Amino acid sequence: MKIHSLMIPNPITITAQASISEAIELMKINSIRHLPVVAKNDMLQGFITLADLKQGLIPSMLGDLNLRDLMIKDPVTVSPDDDIEFAAQLIYNHKIGGMPVVKDGRLTGIITATDILRAFIDMMGILSSTSRIDVVIDDRPNSFKKALQIINETGADIINVGRTAQQTGRQIYFFRLGACDTGAIKMTLEKEGYEVLEAMD
Repeated sequence: MKIHSLMIPNPITITAQASISEAIELMKINSIRHLPVVAKNDMLQGFITLADLKQGLIPSMLGDLNLRDLMIKDPVTVSPDDDIEFAAQLIYNHKIGGMPVVKDGRLTGIITATDILRAFIDMMGILSSTSRIDVVIDDRPNSFKKALQIINETGADIINVGRTAQQTGRQIYFFRLGACDTGAIKMTLEKEGYEVLEAMD
């Protein structure tokens, strides 16, 4: 899934000449926590967060700071054609809540951690009526393939499969299934020597 399908297009923006109090008011009115700072033709100049603004509010009242002083002048950005996995990595690695979406230096949108989380929730079917079974897959040959075959043979509808990031040895696989009775699947897997950590109907 690409960023352009998730991003907020034509986001609310502000210029570097605006005051800090104006930026806070704009965020408050629109219930947002991030503001791209743009120049003419939507060229991105920076990025500002509500936390940044609150830290600078009192000094700005004394005439020490303006929005240009507080904004992030070289923010982390993504392209509309980047994958959401790439955006998720950036947000996690940089510990940020959102970032501008830019093409050829121009702002085209904004994407937040909430947008990405919502996309992953939809992709995994977490909010729909589904079942899940968590299975430990070891490094025996065809161990994963056999577990998949067992689940398929029960008639369960596999929606998606995820796993832990560990690359060798024991790995935990999360099978998201159409709503079903996972008890029979659990019993069959355990008879075949698999460790089932969780079976949720």
